[in-house]
Amino acid sequence: MTPHAPESHDAPWWRHAVIYQVYPRSFADADGDGVGDLPGITSRLPYLADLGVDAIWISPFYVSPMADAGYDVADYRDIDPLFGSLADADTLLERAHELGIRVLIDLVPNHTSDEHVWFQAALDAGPGSAERERYLFREGRGEDGAEPPNNWKSIFGGRAWSRVTEADGSPGQWYLHLFDDKQPDLNWEHPEVIEEFHSILRFWLDRGVDGFRVDVAHSLVKDPELPDWDERAVMAGAAEAEAIHANLGPMWDQEGVHEIYRGWRKVLDSYNPDGDPTQDRILCAEAWLPTQRRTMRYVRPDEMHQAFNFHFLETAWRPTDLREIIDASLEAADEVGAPTTWVLSNHDVVRHASRLGLPIGARRPNGIGREDDQPNAVLGLQRARAATALMLALPGSAYLYNGEELGLPDHTALPDDVRQDPAYLRTKDTDEVETGRDGCRVPVPWEAAAPSYGFGPGEHTWLPQPEIYGALALDRQDGVSGSTLELYRAMLRLRREHDLGVGGLTWLTELGGVEVGEQVLAFVNARQDGTPLTVVTNLGDEPVALPEDAEILLASGRLEDGRLPQDTTVWLG
Repeated sequence: MTPHAPESHDAPWWRHAVIYQVYPRSFADADGDGVGDLPGITSRLPYLADLGVDAIWISPFYVSPMADAGYDVADYRDIDPLFGSLADADTLLERAHELGIRVLIDLVPNHTSDEHVWFQAALDAGPGSAERERYLFREGRGEDGAEPPNNWKSIFGGRAWSRVTEADGSPGQWYLHLFDDKQPDLNWEHPEVIEEFHSILRFWLDRGVDGFRVDVAHSLVKDPELPDWDERAVMAGAAEAEAIHANLGPMWDQEGVHEIYRGWRKVLDSYNPDGDPTQDRILCAEAWLPTQRRTMRYVRPDEMHQAFNFHFLETAWRPTDLREIIDASLEAADEVGAPTTWVLSNHDVVRHASRLGLPIGARRPNGIGREDDQPNAVLGLQRARAATALMLALPGSAYLYNGEELGLPDHTALPDDVRQDPAYLRTKDTDEVETGRDGCRVPVPWEAAAPSYGFGPGEHTWLPQPEIYGALALDRQDGVSGSTLELYRAMLRLRREHDLGVGGLTWLTELGGVEVGEQVLAFVNARQDGTPLTVVTNLGDEPVALPEDAEILLASGRLEDGRLPQDTTVWLG
């Protein structure tokens, strides 16, 4: 690989930002109902400023019946009372900006809730109406239209089509829902849909948000023929062979999505007419695609700004695999002039403190249940710390998931009767049961001895917390040398001091005159003025000698007589 060149120190903020995902149901509960809310987030903003993040991304807080934890939106211009009010959102934005924290919010454009006024109007208006044209209604196949229009399956299990009962009581048309049946897909060929989302963007930009994370950004447009597709329906897991084919299906990554985002980019750019890089409003794509080059098409100069690097998240904990994906990611991003946006955990995947405690190379599960093979918690956390230290030393932007700075694992023993993920609810009585994502969404612990570990004033939380969360609570780690929290604080401080996000990357073949072994990753991240930082990750069985004259700025774990042990990353000055 040609070395990745450094960028200017004054590159736009989003090219090197560390952005912290807040899952609002699980971050902080101000009113004691067991569910996190916007005032709770606002109360914890000083903590995030102290942690050292540049921005936060807040998962959906819109009015919703909560069939999919808020990703079924009934009103894009208001806050669900579960989370607060528009006034609370304004207060959060104001306080975050006072603390120097930018705010991104989630936008869900593939589908609405079935309780959205548009869908209710479509049901009332009947077949052939203008209201139904905003969604993907079709006549059924077979005798009396009793079979769905095609054989597509829902990501959450079962059919991707549901049949409506018309106003006269007769069986009627079918509507498409790639996810839950309460999440009807919009018709993005319809000009009213395009205009509506431009208006939604402006509504939130006018209130001061700094950007949007775009849910399922690679869907929206479907092949107009709606052909049958026999592959297993998946969204996540693009690194797996079976998913590669599924993510090239007629419901994913159609060419028309790019014109949609060019339109969105024009809307956002209109809020920064002078082109001031400090004032950019941004778009980040959630797009699970089979290659980095396909993903990078979403961040061409006139489209989005960022796209999550899920290939990095999916990569096995092996040196060859990691180096290959880092090279491929930087090369693909450089080809379109975009930053690489690294990520290891979010609300849709098993937390990397648990995932990395599973056997290397094993298929990433969609949740871990009490009957499943359990991860090695100690090994998982050790590898997670090393992986994060590797990630945060790479050029580009990075996303963190709330609680990972505490080393939180998934709750891998949740009782089935408390699960709420529709992926579980729709498959629990089938042969292809999905455990689902609840385990990574458990409320964050703040105080070990407080009710609900300080999540809120009450004992109850919307998902139960595992006992281990008490030992990992914020107050048990704050100021404690070697804690995961203090490691994150140090990494974010040094990353900013050394401009690692805009640095260049060059792989090393030797350390202190000794050849780097096959089980070791070693590179230099150097900014334009030439100040280098050396990063070494040891994935092998034997400790690795470090250069005698090296200044150790940070280590993800304890060294052994000055040597770097297995599953440990070190930053050297």
